[in-house]
Amino acid sequence: MPETATLPQGLVAAVRPLDPDAPWIPAWRALGPASAIRNPFYEAGYALAAREAFGAGVRLLIVADRPPEAPGARFHAVWPFRVSRRRWGLPLPLLMGWTHGYCPFGAPLLDGADPAAALAGLLAAPRALGLPPRLLLPNAPADGLLPDLLAARGTASATYWPHARGLLDLTVHAPEARAGYLGHLSGQRRRKLRRDHGRLNAVAPVAFEMLDAPADLDRALTEHAALEAAGWKGRAGTGLGQRPAEVAFLRAALADLGRAGGVRIARLRRADRTLASLILPVTGSEAWVLKIAHDEAEPEAAPGIQLVHRLTEAVVSGTGAIARIDSCAPPDFALGSLFWIERREIAHLLVAAGHDSLFPLARTLERAREHVARARLAGGRLTSRSGRSAPAAPASAPGRGP
Repeated sequence: MPETATLPQGLVAAVRPLDPDAPWIPAWRALGPASAIRNPFYEAGYALAAREAFGAGVRLLIVADRPPEAPGARFHAVWPFRVSRRRWGLPLPLLMGWTHGYCPFGAPLLDGADPAAALAGLLAAPRALGLPPRLLLPNAPADGLLPDLLAARGTASATYWPHARGLLDLTVHAPEARAGYLGHLSGQRRRKLRRDHGRLNAVAPVAFEMLDAPADLDRALTEHAALEAAGWKGRAGTGLGQRPAEVAFLRAALADLGRAGGVRIARLRRADRTLASLILPVTGSEAWVLKIAHDEAEPEAAPGIQLVHRLTEAVVSGTGAIARIDSCAPPDFALGSLFWIERREIAHLLVAAGHDSLFPLARTLERAREHVARARLAGGRLTSRSGRSAPAAPASAPGRGP
């Protein structure tokens, strides 16, 4: 299989490993903020930080104006993937977009100057490089630019596990209407929020903080991990404190993003004690909920809900120059939709990379896989209600590990 191939319109396709020392890393970094669809989880700093913990077998599919190692190379598209050879129990391989417990969005990076040409190059690349001609993009946008570009090209595609996740989007509201963003909350909900706020502040005043300085971020991550360790995740052995590779990944990611002002940690503090903590990568004016933890010693005060409420109030008032927050939440997860009334449509997206006579078979097999997984999930919910153990969610179902 070639590692570099020529494409039409003078572009070049390449497959490269996740190599932090590669000479083309600056070109990858430059594409991130210039991408038509921002995806912090596929941008260079975050992806390279995740390499040791989650990157086994992951490679980059690159479309550029020249071979990546050539001086002055400009990237038009980047998509991290693995080759899956027997997803359906048959020797029908496909390219799987990189996903893991800290990667809840699967849109490829496409040059914002000409996203249609960047996508055309990305879809032409697999065949030119001798790779399987079908792509599966987990947790991709199911509406907006990406599906519109695919439809305009007449590209064969299919969606699976569609769901809508909570989104705060002030850009769709007139400036004078933003102050009333939380007006949809019921009187009962408002009374409960005031009551819980009083409980939190009964011992001592609780402060809302939004951190962005690299030194503050590192200390706040340590406290975030300690908060998890003190709760049910720590007791179950799944807290960050028991997963040093993940802590190392988050430290590296926050350090890299923090240098460019690309991450925030929102938290509630009482004196020197953190009550709730939320990690937010930031792309431009949009933030993404990566991870939330709260103190379980005060469940009646719901510190996690209080934190999201205070964060929403801060964003609505103009704090932090943030206008959108993607909850990155799995289906049926209420925290992202309790305060935020907009929705982002998400689905797993199967795409034919050029003509593929086997794509109808792949589409049918993936639909059958989805149906079986849904049946297992439904059965798991039933057995869970009866007090017996429920099976774990299938790998293809949308959701996150943390």
